Amino acid sequence: MLRWALIFLVIGLVAGLLGFTGVAGASIAIAKTLFFIFIALFLVLPVLGLTVARRVG
Repeated sequence: MLRWALIFLVIGLVAGLLGFTGVAGASIAIAKTLFFIFIALFLVLPVLGLTVARRVG
C-alpha cells in the first residue's frame, strides 16, 4: 500500500510539473489517503497481534 502511495505521489509531482493541475491534485489526494490508511494499519495491526498472541499463548 505504501508503494502505491509513493507511485501516486510521483505521478502527482510529475503532472504538476507538466501543468496538469487536475490530475496532479487528484493523484496527490489519493497518495495522501493511501498513506494515512497505511499508517493506521501499521499502528493497529501490531496492537492486535500482541493482544491475540497473549490470548493464544
